[in-house]
Amino acid sequence: MANALDAFDRKILASLQEDGRFTNAELADRVGLSASQCSRRRTALEDAGIINGYTARLDPEKVGIGLKSLVSVTLATHNDDNAANLRSLLARLPQVLDAYALTGEMDYMIKVVTPDLKALSEFINQTLLPHKAVQNVKTAIVLDTLKETSALPV
Repeated sequence: MANALDAFDRKILASLQEDGRFTNAELADRVGLSASQCSRRRTALEDAGIINGYTARLDPEKVGIGLKSLVSVTLATHNDDNAANLRSLLARLPQVLDAYALTGEMDYMIKVVTPDLKALSEFINQTLLPHKAVQNVKTAIVLDTLKETSALPV
């Protein structure tokens, strides 16, 4: 359906990425459609899986998350079982916000949030490093966030 998106669909998507709480009337006003047309389009975008959910963005510090880190992980051996075991582990860990399989030197890059340095150390030393699939872990602590968004350029 990506090719079938017209200017109104793209305006709806951009607006909802800005604020997913827009009422249908507010959204319709923003994109220049009637409320009924806007509602039908929004529903179609949801049904097509283009809109796959709505979330609230939280302030990390106000919920006790003081540290963000990027952690690269190298597998001990490259086989399907090790990869599946690590993927299963990462999926279960609430500290892991994003996880990517990569080409190049490292096998995975994960974005991790913890309350503080002690919690990060425990996470690495008691969860990641002892895991049978993991050979090596390298950590970079984020000093400042210059840009962070989940909004796609539509």
